[in-house]
Amino acid sequence: MKGRGRCNLFSFFWQVGFISLLSSLYSLLLSGCITSEYNVGTHTQDTYFYSSAREIAMGSNIHKQISKEFKLSNNPYDIERLDNIAKRIAQVVDRKELGYYFYIVEKDDEGKGQVNAFSLPGGYTYIFKDLMEKLDDDELAFVVAHEVAHIVSRHHIKRLQAAMGYNLILVASGAAKSDPGFTESVAFALAQMTMSWSREDELNADGLAVKYTKAAGFDPQAGIRAQEKLYQESKKEIRSFTYFRTHPYHAQRIRNIKETLLLPLGVDDYIN
Repeated sequence: MKGRGRCNLFSFFWQVGFISLLSSLYSLLLSGCITSEYNVGTHTQDTYFYSSAREIAMGSNIHKQISKEFKLSNNPYDIERLDNIAKRIAQVVDRKELGYYFYIVEKDDEGKGQVNAFSLPGGYTYIFKDLMEKLDDDELAFVVAHEVAHIVSRHHIKRLQAAMGYNLILVASGAAKSDPGFTESVAFALAQMTMSWSREDELNADGLAVKYTKAAGFDPQAGIRAQEKLYQESKKEIRSFTYFRTHPYHAQRIRNIKETLLLPLGVDDYIN
């Protein structure tokens, strides 16, 4: 597996234009920093040039920036509600080497609310208050599990490896805070992780969310209700509806959830 991992990584660097990193890559190969690991979320053997410790450091640095630029909620009722749900999800996830942290966002960096949720590498998940208010506990559990699933499947790291390369990941994870590009690298990492996921990543996260909500004692069909509810809400909005701008068509996600639960499909499940 090591030989295959090295070949794929060199091909990757060529495709994304990081040819200048090949000399440093060679030293990384010799030092064993590049590893081929089994991904418990996707059930694939993936190549990484980072460690779990560096992933945790990166998430911590980006969280610090979010804490400065976003307005996080201090409402005890909302925090208790989210914590009660999130702790049950965190207990059943496949990836156990991380701690998981959950926050409620009242306003983004532009002072606006969103019907949205997102997560960061290293175990950080954020739910906007506007989204929480539209969901019951089972539906909220599905959204939480979906965002945690992105962490479990290491979707953030795979995206950053494709977008940034090893050197910028090193900076964003805090290994070189004196580097003048530190703040810019952290901001770039955050931007990459709040953009739309690939449909493959989203459907993988939905499948894991079904598994985790069921294992945690929530109704796994709540994901279907959440999709239907939020889609109806989106049609009432004149402004962009963030949660669906960054996710696949709702019908495709509902169909995927139904197939995972072995539920019957109807014509509407194939119409986007």
